[in-house]
Amino acid sequence: MANSETYQIKLAQFEGPFDLLLFFIERDELDIYNIPITRITNDFLDYIHSQESLNIELSSEFILFISTLMRIKAKMLLPRKELDASGNEIDPREELVSKILEYKRFKEASAEMAEMEALRMLMVKRGNIHKELSQIGEDAGEGTEIQQITIFKLMKAFEKAMQKYSDRINKPVHTVVQYRFTMEAARVQMMDLSREERTLSFERIFQTAENRVHAIFMFLSLLELVQQKFMKIVIGDGMNNFLIEYNDPDTRLAELEEDPDAIPAVQDEYGPVVPETDVATGFEALADEVPQAGAGVEEGGEKEAGEAGEANGAEEELK
Repeated sequence: MANSETYQIKLAQFEGPFDLLLFFIERDELDIYNIPITRITNDFLDYIHSQESLNIELSSEFILFISTLMRIKAKMLLPRKELDASGNEIDPREELVSKILEYKRFKEASAEMAEMEALRMLMVKRGNIHKELSQIGEDAGEGTEIQQITIFKLMKAFEKAMQKYSDRINKPVHTVVQYRFTMEAARVQMMDLSREERTLSFERIFQTAENRVHAIFMFLSLLELVQQKFMKIVIGDGMNNFLIEYNDPDTRLAELEEDPDAIPAVQDEYGPVVPETDVATGFEALADEVPQAGAGVEEGGEKEAGEAGEANGAEEELK
């Protein structure tokens, strides 16, 4: 019976020799890598002598540990030191230090797990939900219906409700904004500005813009007026520097003749291309075409008159 039992050194304060050794090291603030063997051995002997009620069988581990300390001290006193494979001197305390460090790690982990256990004991297990549902069902008189409800079904129902709520909150709203800016007004503003200043910088155009949308209208009208030869863009000095120059009517007409592709777009929106300062020339050009059209009418009239005369002559012969 005595052979089958396992004895564990568990005193009122310390649970083993390593625990007591660690206590001595922390109490006296000793260097764990440079343990004074003589001092520690005397502390162990004093502790064992003070425990008068200590069973000698239970203290065997302490006695064995004291013997180990004395053996380490004897090795340190020997004049001939042990060397390792690299020729370095072996410290007899090295094995003891490694065991102390390992014991310290386990002790700290044990203390941390004890704190976690105490914290876990303050929590309520989730498994009690079934008992609570049964109790609620019995109290409400609807035990069968309540007991059929599971946590999974409640979670799915809640998820579905939250999805409907999210869809309702995040429903896209299409807002139509009607701006008071128009392309016609932007073109008029651009023409007035360029005609007044003749040459202006690219940034000057947008100084009159009220907001970003107005600036976009101004930019689009600029592109349209440049395509229709009312103004042109030239490269100024420096990087990304552009100038806008107003085209006089004569210059614009000359450019339109060189670029006939731009004429239909201009004629469709602004009428025939005629210089503003040379309107008489335009009328003369139209006058040259009018007689030709009249001559065509006269020739057609003579032809119709001849056909009518021949028809009358034929009627007289028949008579």
